[in-house]
Amino acid sequence: MKYFSIANDSPLWQPRNLLKLSIGVALLTILLKSIAGYVTHSMGLISDAMESFVNLASAVFALSMVTVAARPADDDHPYGHHKAEYFSSGFEGVLIVGAALAIAGAAVHRLLNPQPLEQLSWGLLLSAVSSAFNGGLAWLLFRAAKKHSSIALEADGRHLMTDVWTSVAVIIGVIAVGFTGWLWLDPLLAIGVAINIIWEGGQLVWRSAQGLMDEALAPADQALLQSVLDRIAAETPAETELRFDHLVTRRAGRRCFADLHMHLPGGWTLRRAALMRDDVERALMGVLPNLRVTIQLLPLKFESRAALAQDRDPVGRVLP
Repeated sequence: MKYFSIANDSPLWQPRNLLKLSIGVALLTILLKSIAGYVTHSMGLISDAMESFVNLASAVFALSMVTVAARPADDDHPYGHHKAEYFSSGFEGVLIVGAALAIAGAAVHRLLNPQPLEQLSWGLLLSAVSSAFNGGLAWLLFRAAKKHSSIALEADGRHLMTDVWTSVAVIIGVIAVGFTGWLWLDPLLAIGVAINIIWEGGQLVWRSAQGLMDEALAPADQALLQSVLDRIAAETPAETELRFDHLVTRRAGRRCFADLHMHLPGGWTLRRAALMRDDVERALMGVLPNLRVTIQLLPLKFESRAALAQDRDPVGRVLP
């Protein structure tokens, strides 16, 4: 399996190149599934082909957004362009929902006007081959998304896996029609496919919205950062008190951000405090990739006005 590993830094496994591959696979699956739908007259297979057009549009938009997200920070965007990937997954979710509505409309029409299916063997073979391409690409995208912390790659991979399971359901349905002769089963299955696609699209839109609203890091990542701070505080000599509080986090595409207060003895020199802060920043960034840390230095038994404001209600009363 060495040749399929993405553990290295080969250009082949970079996000932009994988999305270019996704565009190529989308074009291939559109061709195969369109032929399958044409030769069988199956509404299920036709709906599956229609979703592949969404795969193509999604991959093209994802490629453009990943390109924007890779741009370095500038004067107008000092924190970088990483949030561009959320636009990609949100756009993909909207396209998925739109395609699902179109599929449902065509399926209802076929349900009211059933037509016999033809040449099932060829149609099923073509659909199965295209699903194999999508499944393999989705596997690569998931692994690359984890490596690069890319929501755009993850969204494209999830969409492709939805396409795979949709194709499996359609193939089963078409086979069932061939055995039973129930023509209404094919468009009914297409409606079920549309409902499943709407759900997946809604999930992508929701995740994109949460990312654009500066959603906090996952609880596991927050716990990891807190464990590092607890360890540093515990390893500090007894005569040197050290305290951390007000840890807040957020994610923006591939980048993670953490802000916190570090309370030190008031008699320390600025140099000593700065060196200690540097050690803490290095420790935190060492356990979480793509993390940017901002630490405010404060003397012990002192809270900033911002921290005090967070602990009070709108009329100024201290919260428990």
